[in-house]
Amino acid sequence: MKKHIYSFIATALLIGAAANAYANGFALTEQSASGLGNAFAGGGAIAEDASTIFFNPAGMTYLPDNQLVLAGHAIRSSAEFNNNGSHSSFGQATQGSNGGDAGDWGFAPNIYFSKALNDKVKLGVGINSPFVLKSDYDKGWVGRYQALKSEIKTVNINPSIAFKANDKISLGLGFSALYTEAELTNAVDFGTICAAALSGCGIGATFQKNDGFARVKGYDWGFGWNAGAIYQITDATRLSLAYRSSVHQKLGGHADFNNVPAAFALSPALAAGFANGSVSAELTTPDSASASLFHQLNHQWEAMADLTWTHWSNFNNLTVIRTSGVLAGRTLSSVPANWDNTLRVSLGASYRHNDALKLRAGFAYDQSPVSLEFSTPRTPFTGRFWLSLGANYRFTPTSSMDAGYTHIFVSDATLNKTTDASIAALRNTVKGSYDSNINIFSLQFTHTF
Repeated sequence: MKKHIYSFIATALLIGAAANAYANGFALTEQSASGLGNAFAGGGAIAEDASTIFFNPAGMTYLPDNQLVLAGHAIRSSAEFNNNGSHSSFGQATQGSNGGDAGDWGFAPNIYFSKALNDKVKLGVGINSPFVLKSDYDKGWVGRYQALKSEIKTVNINPSIAFKANDKISLGLGFSALYTEAELTNAVDFGTICAAALSGCGIGATFQKNDGFARVKGYDWGFGWNAGAIYQITDATRLSLAYRSSVHQKLGGHADFNNVPAAFALSPALAAGFANGSVSAELTTPDSASASLFHQLNHQWEAMADLTWTHWSNFNNLTVIRTSGVLAGRTLSSVPANWDNTLRVSLGASYRHNDALKLRAGFAYDQSPVSLEFSTPRTPFTGRFWLSLGANYRFTPTSSMDAGYTHIFVSDATLNKTTDASIAALRNTVKGSYDSNINIFSLQFTHTF
């Protein structure tokens, strides 16, 4: 009996692998407004302002003595689910709505500062958010037992150094201190658990009629590094190679449960399984590598390109372990991710209208790390196409403003996810499709002194 009860507990807590409504996986590409206008094509090679600290710290050798960059990105994601046959393990239609728009507004700031130590050495620091997640379904939707709210917030502090080896080669190295805070929630079908294990819990509880609520929150610091090199092929052309390491974190936090039936007190196993307490979960962010090219066609036109590989297969699963109570050391939930490595390809161009105004445009394609087989309500991903526009206006010889806009076309995503459960009664299936898109608005102020 205890074995079955523990199975109920584990499968009722579908705090699964999280992913992001802003970019494929949960990596956030939006690290400068100047780069957004070109869809971040040539991001590591342009070295136009201090945001190069994130894309390739070697680019600081191309900057003036001191520079400050302040940027902000308003991101509006939309993800609307269309139910098409979601059902229980018994074949009954799952009760609930389509979940509303799981997307929302989000804001991501960036701050960068670079300073010349001498003619060959530059120092810098960047503060940004390289990984972000925010989605939230209506509480009564058909997939509530698999996902409600998913939110990951990060802050990355990235001190860097760049060295100009000679007229052709520049090298850069950075250190990252990454803070991550995560919150994942879902409904719990206490009605089914009561009906199957405790004869209705004395209140006549039945399938999907007595929902509870589970929340897991955690946070941690982790550390990594990034490095890059720029080769000046000709006076007009340069090539960038850059790498950013993975960061391993052990998130520590708390699991909380609401609306737990009073009858669970009759079962020590159920009472312990749904008791509030501390938890931990290991999270490894993906490492990535990019090659970027920048070419000055003439005084007015610039062209750029970028190819970025992201090691998403590093992100295998998210396993939540209890660290307190009588079940300390037991797995609370674990859902395999089985993500694939991805490529991002981008092309861009800039046109200098006059000494004060530069116009930008760019296009990009993001592969999805999630195959249809492993797609979940937290990860309904498909390939994405970026179309970007931007402009830079120089107010004075030392100050300028960038504005950028991107619309991301998200391919139609289908979902056919059955709850991973050893107990047949809890194997509900969420089935349907998504209509999604993303709009990004960015502003950036750059001051040289």
